[in-house]
Amino acid sequence: MARERFVQHFRPDHVDRLAACCDLVSREPFGSIADIGACRDDVEIVVTGWGSPRIGPDSLAVLPRLRLVAHAAGTLKNIVDPALFPHGLRVTTAARVNAAPVAEFCLSWILRWNKGIDRFERDYRLSRSGYDFADRSAVGSGDDRISVGIISASHVGRSLIRLLQPIDVECLLFDPFVDEAAAGAMGARKVDLEPLLEMADVVSLNAPLLPATERMIGARQFAAMKDGALFINTARGRIVDHEAMADALSEGRISAVLDVTDPEPLPSGSPLWDMPNVWITPHVAGSLGHEVFRMTDWCLSEVERYCRGEALLSEIRPSDWGRAA
Repeated sequence: MARERFVQHFRPDHVDRLAACCDLVSREPFGSIADIGACRDDVEIVVTGWGSPRIGPDSLAVLPRLRLVAHAAGTLKNIVDPALFPHGLRVTTAARVNAAPVAEFCLSWILRWNKGIDRFERDYRLSRSGYDFADRSAVGSGDDRISVGIISASHVGRSLIRLLQPIDVECLLFDPFVDEAAAGAMGARKVDLEPLLEMADVVSLNAPLLPATERMIGARQFAAMKDGALFINTARGRIVDHEAMADALSEGRISAVLDVTDPEPLPSGSPLWDMPNVWITPHVAGSLGHEVFRMTDWCLSEVERYCRGEALLSEIRPSDWGRAA
């Protein structure tokens, strides 16, 4: 990975951990597979992170002994070509660790929305000394008997369900790969997508971007959402039809929090920027600052398990690839 990414991911003690369990080719990062150069015949493990170059079948000509790619971040599909699997390559990722701050981001908006914080703050700022405190109950309902719809039992979706358990809300889950019993064991009620949209006060999109999920949320889905509902997207912008979303939001019937868009960044001329019922953040729901080091810690734990001959806890197998983020 590039040097600027390396310092985001690695502290000196992280490099020491690697050196303690395996022979390091270098304590400094390589910008590409080709840069590994003279040590290439010895390399069995490659650690990647944000911005790392793609590793494909041609990489095996440079790294013939490559057996493990340990990714210190979430999405792997831009990093690893699945054509490497038949050559014995194994891959592991820190996606489950990166899911925690994304779920926390979603939870923060769910709590703010259900309490009406943004609307209270706006009305108070406009009214100032003339604010009618007796009218507070008219805005915001709190979390009692609120329904939260979660689209996909991904790492983020499951983490969000866990975070919502101590709160008096109903969790609705749409995921075609999860049955009723499994959803119940997580603490959610399995429903189809349209009923979820019709019942949920907040809809959180947490699905991976796959051919089957691209543009899965469009005009029909937004029309199904109940009046006053909030739509949160921390997944990928391409899962949503942005033109249909802009049309639905322009009516003011529903609101949205968008941490991801399509394209990214959102064009300056997009009508979404000026809508009072839309909050747009620059893809910050995932790991930031010290949270990035937690991903590295997990990645290095996987490398250590591999070196000890133990099972990897976050391995992505060929059978998982079609549903992995």
